[in-house]
Amino acid sequence: MPERVLCLIRHPPVAVPPGVCYGASDLPLAVDPQPVAAALRHRLPTDFRLVSSPASRCLDLARTLAPAPLIDARLTEIDFGDWELRRFDDLPRAEIDRWAADIWGFRPPRGESANAMARRVWAAWLDFGADSTDNWIIVSHGGPLRVIAGTLLDLPHEDWLSIDCPQGGLLRLTLPCDGTRARLDGTYT
Repeated sequence: MPERVLCLIRHPPVAVPPGVCYGASDLPLAVDPQPVAAALRHRLPTDFRLVSSPASRCLDLARTLAPAPLIDARLTEIDFGDWELRRFDDLPRAEIDRWAADIWGFRPPRGESANAMARRVWAAWLDFGADSTDNWIIVSHGGPLRVIAGTLLDLPHEDWLSIDCPQGGLLRLTLPCDGTRARLDGTYT
């Protein structure tokens, strides 16, 4: 049965102090993307199409892997709205508690819910990759990559956050071309 490869690569660490909430904010990388790309390159298929979040922390890495990556804004991380770039310790405790009680449905003030992020990310995959016979590399963020991997692996929604998705790391999946469930080949850093 013909198969293709999907490599989900999370951006390397960003230059932000620990304990700061960030999602859709465009932040620079804290490390040089060249060594990260070199460490991952031998795990990638030789022929592939690459799509990236427009965030510079993703694009900087994507451009080391392919000279002209496709860019899809729907692959951006969740928008935490008024929480963006604030310390978690400074956020209202009641809002944090509501988020903890409903991780997927809660929407921070002027932000988006994880469910809304998941819908836009999955729509992106359906548009560019689902019916393709190409190997794909997606350079994005932890939230979007967990949505794609969790859905393709047919995991329950509540298990998506437990998918290991390290910064600067790679989830490599095999996708059978007949539409049957994907297989996780491994997580690499």
